[in-house]
Parts: sequence; C-alpha cells; structure tokens
Amino acid sequence: MSVQTITVEPDQADMRLDRFLRRHHPHLTQGAIQKLCRTGQIRVDGKRVEASVHVAEGQSVRIPPLPDPAAAPRPRQIVAMDQYDTKELLARVLYRDEDVLVIDKPAGLATQGGKGIARHLDGMLDALRFGAEDRPRLVHRLDRDTSGVLILARNAFAAGKLAAAFRGRDMDKTYWAIVVGLPVPLEGQIDLPLARIGGSQGARTKPVGRDAEGAAKAVTEYRTIDHAGRKFSWLELQPLTGRTHQLRAHCAAIKTPILGDAPYGEDRAFAEGFARQLHLHARRLVLPHPRGGTLSVEAELPPHMKAAFATLGFTAEPAKGANKHGKS
Repeated sequence: MSVQTITVEPDQADMRLDRFLRRHHPHLTQGAIQKLCRTGQIRVDGKRVEASVHVAEGQSVRIPPLPDPAAAPRPRQIVAMDQYDTKELLARVLYRDEDVLVIDKPAGLATQGGKGIARHLDGMLDALRFGAEDRPRLVHRLDRDTSGVLILARNAFAAGKLAAAFRGRDMDKTYWAIVVGLPVPLEGQIDLPLARIGGSQGARTKPVGRDAEGAAKAVTEYRTIDHAGRKFSWLELQPLTGRTHQLRAHCAAIKTPILGDAPYGEDRAFAEGFARQLHLHARRLVLPHPRGGTLSVEAELPPHMKAAFATLGFTAEPAKGANKHGKS
C-alpha cells in the first residue's frame, strides 16, 4: 500500500484524528495510531500531531503505507485476577445502569496496556460485565498515577453517545491537586499550547508557541481552594481541552507543579514526609447520560491524598457519589 492523502469532508469536521483514521482503516489499533503520530508518519497539513487532535474540514491527512488489514489481530490482553482482585474492583463501582458504568480508578493502575505495562484496567473489564453480553468499553482515559472518576460504556449505543460527549466537550471535568507553591493569581485560566516531547523519563508534554510544530491548543481553568502558607496549595482544576498530561504540564508552567510529579520537576514529596505519588485526583464528572438527563459522579480522595490533606490541614467535604437528573 502506498502513501495516502485524505481530505477531511464536512461530516468529518471536528472528529478526533484517531477516530477519523479508524473510519478509513478499521484494523488500525490505538497503539499503532499513536506510534505513527509520535514518529511523524501521520501528519495533518504537513505537521506532526497527536492522535487526540481534532481535524477540520478541508485539512489533508497523510497516511503512510500500512500493514495488510487481513493480518490476524493480536488477541486482547486479559489480566489474570483472583477473587481478591475482583472484589476490590467491584468495590470501586460508583454507578451502574444498563448503559453506563462509573468506577473510582485507583492511583497506580494504568487504564490501558502498553510497553512494560502488564497490569491495566482494560484487561480487567470482563470482571465488570454484571451479566451483560458485552464487556464494558473505555470511552476516555486517566493517567496511570491519577485516581478518580472513570466512565465506561456497557454497549455500543452508549459508547457512541459518550464518545461524542467527550469529543464535543459537552461535560464538566473537575480535578483536585496538591501543588507546591501558591499560584499568582489565586485563580484564573491557563491558555498554553502543548506538544509531546521524548526524553529519558518517557514521553512528556511541554508548553510551546502557538505556531510550533505539533502545538495543540490547551486550556485549563484553576482555582485555589486552600493553601498552607505559600508552600503548598489545594487547587481545583477544570480542563477545557483534553491534551496528554495537560494538568501536570500547566501546573508546572505556572510554577506550582503537582506534588510528587517527578517528570514535571516536582518530587520533593518523600523529603517532605508525603507519599511519593502523584497528588492528582479526578474528583467529579458531569455529563449527559446516553438516554437523556444528566449524570454527576464524585469520587473520594485516594488514601495518599487524604493523608496529605490531614497533614496540611485541608478539609474536604465527603464525595456526593452518583446522581442522575432529568428524564431518561
């Protein structure tokens, strides 16, 4: 197969690049798409891009020669689970109906597999069928070291509706973080484009100029809820875009890196007596339910962040759990 150049049609405008590619080449896996983007083999209007970028009408997408789609796909990687693992996972279910499943993902558990990742949520999803014919489907991701609210679709209909909601930013995502320092001003908006870079610590994201190669628009709203002098702060973060490591890169950019985030320059957690873990938590997600109405879900802080809150004198209200409002 030779190099292809495909023009984005009107009905494909604002579609994520990975979804656009799978529409034309259904055999492509997410991992393959990300690798092709990372190595610059897939380009949009001649520029390097991430798989999560949204394409616009009239743009040209370059696709390199691809493997024979008739080649047998690799079997899904299933993670072996004992009764304790299954019980722990089931205990993390925050909400369940016929279409949607919401869990509180623990810090340290990867959402999907990858190089060097043998244990991940995607390989455990058969334990969350609850008698359904289909296994749940991931519709978004959290970083391995980020805890909190994660949405799963229980059927194809729900998967389509939820994916469209995430694609259209038709939802409110709220994260809590403990950062080192005190932001100035105490609340505001961070509007800094981001680009993926490599390095000894793996792929990271950094702020770049708007016209830089691979630059992707990234906007985060933040608010300081409490602080311990000028040394540590509790921030509420609301990403208005969904770039890789967006919150981590943006917090570092305003000189208040997230506690325990070594790749972004802040790993003094152990020296200060805190757990050497990323102190970032997906606290709340509010989104349209696939059958109508609005679903709101909150997750309690993970143990290492509860301990840090206690040390710093921060007081958080208990999570409200799950609430669905409006007609179905």
